[in-house]
Amino acid sequence: MTTLRADAVTRVFESRAGAVRAVDGVSLEVHPGELLVVTGPSGAGKTTLLNLLAGLDRPTTGRVLLGDTDLSALGEDDLATLRRDRLGIVFQSFGLVPVLSAAENVEVPLRLQRMAAADRDARVAEVLALVGLGEHAEQRPSELSGGQQQRVGIARALAARPSLLLADEPTGQLDSGTASTVMDLIGELVHGEGVAAVVTTHDPALVDRADRVIELHDGVARAA
Repeated sequence: MTTLRADAVTRVFESRAGAVRAVDGVSLEVHPGELLVVTGPSGAGKTTLLNLLAGLDRPTTGRVLLGDTDLSALGEDDLATLRRDRLGIVFQSFGLVPVLSAAENVEVPLRLQRMAAADRDARVAEVLALVGLGEHAEQRPSELSGGQQQRVGIARALAARPSLLLADEPTGQLDSGTASTVMDLIGELVHGEGVAAVVTTHDPALVDRADRVIELHDGVARAA
């Protein structure tokens, strides 16, 4: 069973200097419970690829399928619904709402799904415990460390039980020790929860947690 498949995906941007192939013919598959790490230097095309996999951008050629759904065939409203219900996205910048507590941040996707309040509260408590922050539910982002904020971001991404987790440089703003802890957590959650995951990083120390690694160079992928 394949959760995510990209078939010869290319993304071309036009510039004054001519066409730039930010992603060039990338094909990949990710399966449930598998952690795929995409590595490569800055500017290699990692974020562009992740945006294509998330349906935040559309490929110039090729296609991305989540299960049997071709993302290119969906309109913006259907894409938004798919991201809400089937994707969990973790951002390098944490992306938390400053005025909300940790629990309220995690709750956001569940409110969008209009989940009943009691079920919502139970799921928020469950995922915060899963990432080791059960005792920090009422704290706001400014009261948490960088590593704790990123764990809240991971809990929020997992709250709606997505089939696919996408994380763009999730340890980019963390020190090496905290980064290692966060990547270990992602690996444990992927394997324990059966979620398929694609994580981008330029840190070679983080690829050891991966089940598979793809290297990107100038938009071209190769197996590591």
